Amino acid sequence: MPSESQFPTASQDAPRRFATGVALFYATLFGMTGTHLPFFTVWLKAVGIDAFWIGLITAVPPVTRFTALPLVTGFAERRQALRGAIIVTSFATALGFFALGTQHLPLLVFLIYALTCCLWTPMVPLTDAYALRGVKRYGLNYGPLRLWGSAAFVLGALVCGMLFDLIAAKNLIWIIAGSAALGALASLALQPLDDAGAVRPVTGDAGALLRDGGFLAIIVGSALIQGSHAAYYIFASIAWQQAGFDGLTIAVLWALGVIAEIVLFALSPRFSLPPSTLVVIAAVSAAVRWVLMAQDLPLAILAIVQLAHALSFGLTQVGIMGLMLHHVPGHVMARGQGYLTACGGIVAGLASVASGTIYGSWGQGIYYVMAAMAALGGLVIFLARDRLSRQPHKPASGG
Repeated sequence: MPSESQFPTASQDAPRRFATGVALFYATLFGMTGTHLPFFTVWLKAVGIDAFWIGLITAVPPVTRFTALPLVTGFAERRQALRGAIIVTSFATALGFFALGTQHLPLLVFLIYALTCCLWTPMVPLTDAYALRGVKRYGLNYGPLRLWGSAAFVLGALVCGMLFDLIAAKNLIWIIAGSAALGALASLALQPLDDAGAVRPVTGDAGALLRDGGFLAIIVGSALIQGSHAAYYIFASIAWQQAGFDGLTIAVLWALGVIAEIVLFALSPRFSLPPSTLVVIAAVSAAVRWVLMAQDLPLAILAIVQLAHALSFGLTQVGIMGLMLHHVPGHVMARGQGYLTACGGIVAGLASVASGTIYGSWGQGIYYVMAAMAALGGLVIFLARDRLSRQPHKPASGG
């Protein structure tokens, strides 16, 4: 790979333009998720979709994460078109949500949503793969790029929440679709990474990733640690409401976690420990967090515990992306990200189902199970640390 001094003078600002484009797209991508996650089911109910169909429709995204998603990421990578794939999936997602807003029949909503999710869910791994290629090429840091996604998620949820009292619930879909349209426009600002005439790497060895013990440790460890958040995502608000906290207090508790995550992403360039060590620290922090969450904590202590989201989620993300950057060759990064997301989706789905079953009997005792999951994920990474400290693949550029 040529040094930056070998690029033409007009390209000296390429790292800045790349970073700006990625940060902007992360913001629109997760900002749209911030409008979708809290209010999509509210829209479904408002247009007359019954509980059975709501359950069926909302089950679609997790299913596409381990079915359609790896196919889309693999296809994009074989065509050497990560940026193009992001643009196409962004516009297709926006079109899908606008089409969804015109339908009220459950079957049609299900079919349109399923088709939309087949192209929407691959956007995060495609973007992560594209971002990591640029991080490697320009010597950037992942955390400061990714933090804009977390900040926009909070902003998207807050904006949608404020509009919730001003517009009819059946019109919430247009806020989600509008957010998706902003993402489509932002995708056009993503910068090409390939040099004209560059020799493209051979891409036929992606299957070797699934025979690589180090890579398997990365995706399994990540899935277990991030999947341990399942009970928190599903039952935290319910438990806090039962503890007597009002809606504003619950919202502030959630916001504290995301704000702490943003701060960690901003500070991540200063971290000097190996990525595997960061992930192990994150796993231990997650385990301690869930053990504490199983207790009846006073509000002041609970607020402090919420700050641990920076470690349990944010540090895991930073460490795993560091391991992916170090261990996965650039020309198969998209498929690696696809496998990572697919494995995470399977584990998170199973953890969610198990949480629903266990919570009915144990209540907040479910967090002990989540603590065990996080600890097991950390153990997987710890045992593989020697393998992960080696770089078995030559880095490759592209985009």
